[in-house]
Amino acid sequence: MNELLTPSEMAQVDRLTIEGGVAGIALMEAAGTAVADAVGAVPAGRRVAVVAGPGNNGGDGFVAARLLAERGYDVRVCLVGAPERLKGDAAMAFDRWSGPTEAASPASLTGGDIVVDALFGAGLDRDVEGVGAAMIRAINDSGAPVIAVDLPSGVNGATGAVMGVAVKASRTVTFFRRKPGHLLLPGRLQCGPVDVADIGILAAVLASIRPQAFANGPALWGPRFPVPRVDGHKYARGHAVVCSGGLASTGAARLAARGALRAGAGLATIASPRAALMVNAAASLAVMVRPVDGAAELSAFLADTRHNAVVLGPGGGVGELTREVVLAALSSAAAVVLDADALTSFADRPEALFAALTGRAAGAVLTPHDGEFTRLFKILSKNDKVSSKLQKVRLAARLSGAVVLLKGADTVVAAPDGRASIADNAPPYLATAGAGDVLAGMIAGLLAQHMPAFEAASAAVWLHGEAARAFGPGLIAEDLTEALPAVYRQLFATLDRAG
Repeated sequence: MNELLTPSEMAQVDRLTIEGGVAGIALMEAAGTAVADAVGAVPAGRRVAVVAGPGNNGGDGFVAARLLAERGYDVRVCLVGAPERLKGDAAMAFDRWSGPTEAASPASLTGGDIVVDALFGAGLDRDVEGVGAAMIRAINDSGAPVIAVDLPSGVNGATGAVMGVAVKASRTVTFFRRKPGHLLLPGRLQCGPVDVADIGILAAVLASIRPQAFANGPALWGPRFPVPRVDGHKYARGHAVVCSGGLASTGAARLAARGALRAGAGLATIASPRAALMVNAAASLAVMVRPVDGAAELSAFLADTRHNAVVLGPGGGVGELTREVVLAALSSAAAVVLDADALTSFADRPEALFAALTGRAAGAVLTPHDGEFTRLFKILSKNDKVSSKLQKVRLAARLSGAVVLLKGADTVVAAPDGRASIADNAPPYLATAGAGDVLAGMIAGLLAQHMPAFEAASAAVWLHGEAARAFGPGLIAEDLTEALPAVYRQLFATLDRAG
């Protein structure tokens, strides 16, 4: 159940299900039952206000209202719009409701112990105004627990954007599959815990929809994850190379190299300028260090195809020298991870980078944060029609020909073919210096073990977040690699059970 469905894709799912013989009102009854069950789990009193809109989201609310009344709750429906304007299944669900209904106003929430937000669904695509906006503010000001139907009203289901104002839910009940807006910020912050209810839609309809967005987790990339074999050896697990910066900026490369080893690469080497060789060598144990200066020497080093993954950028410096070594790496047979300075060095000539990325047989992953992304993909950042992080990263992947990973609390990874993953497991204390260097190294470690680029980047993001969660508050970048073994033990146990 890791697939994510946009509102338009969910509409297709509903249509195909109904065409397959399931009545729309049956789906609505199942959805309303799930909402009523969620209300029943809230120990907050027996007075329920259902704020219902004029569409199918309101219809789910009418069903929940009827069922809660049958279970002994004191329920009233606060309707935005006129009852006679209801259509289809929503009108049928309203006709089955025989309890009190009043025109929605902020005052109609007075005295409610629990609020059901059935105002707007995931398909909202314009700012909320008028009575709807007033009701959302009143819901948030009520102080009562809020159960949101499908998505908190005011959140765009495709982008996670808050459309002017949005409900702050205590819990959200959605149906069949989550939407991107449940994971993307700021929408995710409005949802509370999200329950995915089975309402009778067969998973087989996904074969027709072919969703391309996924919640990041082992269900997405587990089948391609490199689990060490009893008869394996270090040379079979690949050799990751990390290019170091100069004498004053070697720490980033060391963090990345250790990340590559912890991610499972059999060997890791820091390709170090001679001026920084002694510092890198003195601070490294399991990581090897070799003298490599400039593009020509890096080309010669990567000509040994055993060096099958390379990280460039962490602490590398911005400028012509970095551009040259990046282009040298992209001319090799190694998989390439470009981070930090390797990206910023092409801010004024992105077309040169994209041309070098085009048609590479080996994987390539770009790992920008927001500032680096904006500098490298100016053409997208200036486009007002690019409305969401998910869309932005997908377009960047298509434009560059590489897998693009845009970091953040809702890290998105996208491949040129349109596949994308959204992570929701990064704790706030992961925002610390050097964490991105470790992530770049982890991606290279997985690439060295021949994991495909999209899956490797997605897996590294998830593992990175889990390691931070396992360590907890006080985390610094060095702690991430030390927390990884416990995360790996749990992951391998899960993969073994899945197999």
